[in-house]
Amino acid sequence: MSATPKSAGAGAGGFADLGPRVISALVMVAAALAALYLGGDVFASFWIVAGFAINWEWQGLIGGARRRWRVAAGGVAVAAAAAFGQTGLVGPAALSLGVLAFVAALLAGPERRLWAAAGVFYAGAPIFSVCWLRQSPDHGLLAIAFLFAIVWGTDVFAYFGGRLIGGPKLWPRVSAGKTWSGTITGVVSGAALGLATAWFGGGPALAGGKTFLVALLAAAVSQMGDLAESSVKRRFGVKDSSRIIPGHGGVMDRLDGFIFASILAAAISVVGGKPSAADNLFLW
Repeated sequence: MSATPKSAGAGAGGFADLGPRVISALVMVAAALAALYLGGDVFASFWIVAGFAINWEWQGLIGGARRRWRVAAGGVAVAAAAAFGQTGLVGPAALSLGVLAFVAALLAGPERRLWAAAGVFYAGAPIFSVCWLRQSPDHGLLAIAFLFAIVWGTDVFAYFGGRLIGGPKLWPRVSAGKTWSGTITGVVSGAALGLATAWFGGGPALAGGKTFLVALLAAAVSQMGDLAESSVKRRFGVKDSSRIIPGHGGVMDRLDGFIFASILAAAISVVGGKPSAADNLFLW
């Protein structure tokens, strides 16, 4: 979930647009933290709603045939992902996402099939990831807080670093605002905040080399998520994924970096081998 306007890493410029967006961001951050603290069905419900919104925005953004049916297929995928995430069933989650992505592809026109299928994964995979990590018995809450700190820190410091330092653009064809200075500032700062969060929440044992490596990768991947969503929107000639959030655009616009970071975290947990998913982010 992004904490700043989606000009993170932007070049030097004014801050006149920051006030209203910061207010909206604070409300969203407060809701996300409350859901994280409460956990259980409240947490899952919060992210199911987010997943529904992402799915609806994606299928609308790409256009094509039978949008309502594709939205329905993606909605089922999101709900299934949350249920399997809460119970730690990785295989059934992957199978359900694959089947429903295939259904969405069949429903779309020939030119939209891959895009429709990708949207189901884009909406469902992060919901599985966060629900799976959160249900971990020892460090579930910390794992999500760790990801929040990384993504929010990366986003905030990339925004201000780019504005204050400026310099060469990162990928002007895709994102006109992003700079190398902002991106590097954001990635390093986000990783440092993630490490600090792990230290604060679990002590030195959870803030070692693996934790910093995971934090650095997650920070970099979150910036890739921002660029990827910008590329998709540019491909389909859309500025914002929707107008659900006043002053911000859509849920996809807010969560693009977090989507990628959470999927990375789940992948690390799958291959990590420890029974508790969250432990794989912190311990060798």
